[in-house]
Amino acid sequence: MDFSWSDEQLAFKRSVAEFAQKELNHGLVERDRMGEFSRENWQKCADFGILGLAFPEEYGGSELDILTTMLTMEGLGYGSRDNGLSFALNAQMWSVQHPILTVGTEEQKRKYLPGLISGEIIGAHGMTEPDSGSDAYSLRTRYEKVEGGYCLNGTKMFVTSAPICDIAVVFATKDAKLGMWGITAFIVERGTPGFSVSRDIEKMGLRTSPMGELVLEDCFIPEENLLGREGGGAKIFAHSMEWERSCILGSHLGAMEFQLEKCIQYARDRKQGGQSIGKYQSISNRIADMKVRLETARNLLYKVAWLKSQKKTATMEAAMAKLYLSEAYVASSMDAIRILGGYGYMTEFEIERDLRDAMGGTIYSGTSDIQRNIISRLLGL
Repeated sequence: MDFSWSDEQLAFKRSVAEFAQKELNHGLVERDRMGEFSRENWQKCADFGILGLAFPEEYGGSELDILTTMLTMEGLGYGSRDNGLSFALNAQMWSVQHPILTVGTEEQKRKYLPGLISGEIIGAHGMTEPDSGSDAYSLRTRYEKVEGGYCLNGTKMFVTSAPICDIAVVFATKDAKLGMWGITAFIVERGTPGFSVSRDIEKMGLRTSPMGELVLEDCFIPEENLLGREGGGAKIFAHSMEWERSCILGSHLGAMEFQLEKCIQYARDRKQGGQSIGKYQSISNRIADMKVRLETARNLLYKVAWLKSQKKTATMEAAMAKLYLSEAYVASSMDAIRILGGYGYMTEFEIERDLRDAMGGTIYSGTSDIQRNIISRLLGL
């Protein structure tokens, strides 16, 4: 594995960070307080090319390799303090755009990918249900074959971008007794009779990323909106989760690096007892731990990206990266608050928001305990 970067790659990462610092942070404290999604900033990211980084040029993308894409998302996380926006962008890229790219028909790719990549339309991913969280395949959303297509009934919960989505990749089962083998994926468009979305649900962190429910009531889906084959939904979901668990964390790396630099600067500038507080071991040890977490997380994440670039399976590695990085971000956010003391607790200094946002990482795309289960199972336990 070679993680050395070319001058061109590093320059592009810097340009993304500079773009994000200049364009995405204005008014964030208030937007976070109000739980306000910025469609303007979403469009800025799309215009810059974020949504098309790893996607073919023929659909409006840049066709970058996965390692460069990960590095770019790290730059976005470093420059943008809006973790909610970064999260929503990643969620669409890896759980909506990527499944359409990999298993969609050519007609589906040409119909949806250019609009998603350009920012014209927004996509959501509906798998989780009110009664099936970590037990993802125990779906109650049902589909039945009807003339010309399928009829769907059910509710999806905790769906990123649900209140603002134009299309949704939705998973339903033909028969619960079939388990994962009965699950099929569909593309559902806003405005389809029987399809509705809920209001934005308030949450602890990632508040600038809308979240809500998708409701399907006798919702007719034409045959051309079947994604993949019937019964292939579980494989599509597992594949997209492997990509999401790895790629969605790239922006977290950047956020952790920014957080570390801010703490180092504060520890140098803040004086107590006649010296910089960084001279006190209780402060310097926390900063050392933050650095170790950052570099360990980086190595885990880029190993996953390298494996994907080699067309190799990375199920365990993705679970390890998701588990470690999400927990490390929480731990480092706690350390950052302790280092800054009272300032770290104040909203205006934007450190406490990192902790609230970081907590989401231990839950979405499979909780930390689910990642431990995946790792244990692959170890033969």
